[in-house]
Amino acid sequence: MTAAIEVSDLRKRYGDVQALDGASLTVPEGSFFGLLGPNGAGKTTFINILVGLVRKSGGEARVFGHDVETDYQEARDAIGLAPQEFNVDRFFPIKEVLEHKAGYHGIPADEARERADDVLRRVGIYEKRNTRFDWLSGGMKRRFVLARALITEPDLLILDEPTAGVDVQLRRDLWNLITELNDNGTTILLTTHYIEEAERLCDEVAILDSGSVVEVASPEDLMDRGVDKITISFRESPTSAPALTAGNGHIEDVELVDGRLVVTARQGGVVAPDIVRELDREGHEIVDLDISRTSLEEVFVEMTEGQSSNIEGATQ
Repeated sequence: MTAAIEVSDLRKRYGDVQALDGASLTVPEGSFFGLLGPNGAGKTTFINILVGLVRKSGGEARVFGHDVETDYQEARDAIGLAPQEFNVDRFFPIKEVLEHKAGYHGIPADEARERADDVLRRVGIYEKRNTRFDWLSGGMKRRFVLARALITEPDLLILDEPTAGVDVQLRRDLWNLITELNDNGTTILLTTHYIEEAERLCDEVAILDSGSVVEVASPEDLMDRGVDKITISFRESPTSAPALTAGNGHIEDVELVDGRLVVTARQGGVVAPDIVRELDREGHEIVDLDISRTSLEEVFVEMTEGQSSNIEGATQ
């Protein structure tokens, strides 16, 4: 199977700034893939190279096997881009803007009109089809940018901060829509500063830092690398923290806090049953147990510390 995105040793320099420094990454076809990184990590440059807005300084980049420079038209026709910024023609009704966009990709006028109606219905703003972009609300503008990305029925949908600044309901609506698209075979590349978004939606994430890919893994695998807190309440609290031998070396700390046992351990969900059995053998009656997992956000911050990052709502 051809990869949706395949980049090797990708480099881009702007004067004295090395925006991408040998980034290598493969995004499988049909995946829901997250690209995470602090501000200035190179995410926007990476996307702009894929869609032909920026020429790379070195390395290779392919979209479904098409080189993004020598096979530009084939590569670009496979991509639908919903950028963070609103770069939209503001002088025409939004339906006409969609028809023009379809025309740029060689879609006949009759088919373009049908597609425009369809995508406007899918994103929930069909009733605004004769409205100019400037007259839409902020949330409707976000919906329209997604509609414009979908008008060409792309095999790869790139979403650059798609829910920045939107309300909770719209965010969930967009989540449902793009999840449905992915379920139907569209490859999704998502950049976001809302780490819970990547944790909830993505099959895999790549962490980009200082222009290089430092890790690629599933959110679950990344969270397993952090430490979890296991909090245990007893019928009768012990006078001191038990010396636990369970956990196969995964336990890092055990302390008694306000009568409850707090165990710091890697892969808390795996070691908790062993801890319960050991405490039961020692005669401790457990009445409650809670596992607080390391969040993807905590892992992300640890892996990119030293960079200027703003997890919630920052722009690059």
